Amino acid sequence: MVETRSATGSEEQRRLEELTFLADVAHLAASARTWDELMVTIIDRARAAARAQVCSLYLMDRDGTGVTLAATNGLDLGAVGVARLRLGQGITGHVARDRAPVASVDVRQDPRFAWIRGVDEVRYTSMLSVPLVWDAQVVGVLNVQTTKRREFTPADVGFLETLAALLAGLVEKGRLQQEAEAQIESLRAIDEARAELVAVVTHALRTPLAVVRAYVELLGGRVQAGEQPDAADWEREALNQVDRLDRAIDSILESLRVFPTSEVELGPVDLTDVVDETARELAPILRRHRLATTFTERPVVAQASAEMLRRLLGYLLENASKYAPLQGAIDTYVWRQGDRAFLAVTDDGPGIPIEWRERIFQPFVRLNDSPRGAGIGLFAARHLARSMGGDLRVERRLPSGTQFVVELPAIVESRARAAR
Repeated sequence: MVETRSATGSEEQRRLEELTFLADVAHLAASARTWDELMVTIIDRARAAARAQVCSLYLMDRDGTGVTLAATNGLDLGAVGVARLRLGQGITGHVARDRAPVASVDVRQDPRFAWIRGVDEVRYTSMLSVPLVWDAQVVGVLNVQTTKRREFTPADVGFLETLAALLAGLVEKGRLQQEAEAQIESLRAIDEARAELVAVVTHALRTPLAVVRAYVELLGGRVQAGEQPDAADWEREALNQVDRLDRAIDSILESLRVFPTSEVELGPVDLTDVVDETARELAPILRRHRLATTFTERPVVAQASAEMLRRLLGYLLENASKYAPLQGAIDTYVWRQGDRAFLAVTDDGPGIPIEWRERIFQPFVRLNDSPRGAGIGLFAARHLARSMGGDLRVERRLPSGTQFVVELPAIVESRARAAR
């Protein structure tokens, strides 16, 4: 009888501590001054309350197709804003899609768990994930992980759900405020962006036009004087400037037509065929580099648009040619892993600093204000990948260089034949 009263008292004490904790979190989260401070408060308090070693918060993407890591206090901070899971992918994706908590005693043995390279660590064993629901919509997923094997009890699940319900509104309101502030900032930057575009057009068009005009005038003057000059060098330089004009015009036009005006039609596309065709078409402008392709199997069929995929690959190959040294290597790889198909373009150029790996996908952004291009290609390439239900990311290539990886939904061979 004494033991029963003791157990009951212990449970009541725990519930009192949990309620006190929830009130404390509500106060701290509501008083957070910035979005980053709010994120740190949430994950630190949640980890402590759940007696876990890791807490991570994923937020629903605004297009509703997946969730992206927004904050963590146990995983690689470089993955914040980068690590992404589609709805239904992995335990986190299942929770976001099904709006129900999931507990896993050992994620290393759980087929529902999706390992994210460079983010997840094998030392973490057990995991509990709960959805954040606000105004009848899933706005995110809260995960806690432990190094030691742990059976999460109904009380553990209920407490984390209560915490998630409390935080959902705070997170969404904080996110809306952050987006509103960013929108105001972007509106303020419109004039600067317009001025930047004018500067890009002026530099990209007027300079080569002036050079071409000068060479034409020189040739015309010599011909009128009755001279027969050796014009091979002049012709070559003039043609180089014409090529420069073509590239500049293409970049400017792409900035205006990145977003399709009609619904994208997707179907089975063999990535290896697209790579062969595109490499053959672009061979003349890539002649100063060593091109190679590697296919782990053939065909590798993905759900995609062949035309959009050729444009995407063209952007990546053109980008590689700008940064790879003369006679440097540009390699293209295609492979399939489970239900995902991958296409990678690598170069042995200087590489991209980690702090730039998301910025380069923004329009009119060029690494260190490089004069190579107008800063449209990578922005357009990522949008094309996501328009086909995939994604585009950049990775470091050892010992030096850069690797861009396109990920798309794969179609197994039997389904590909049936689709034909």
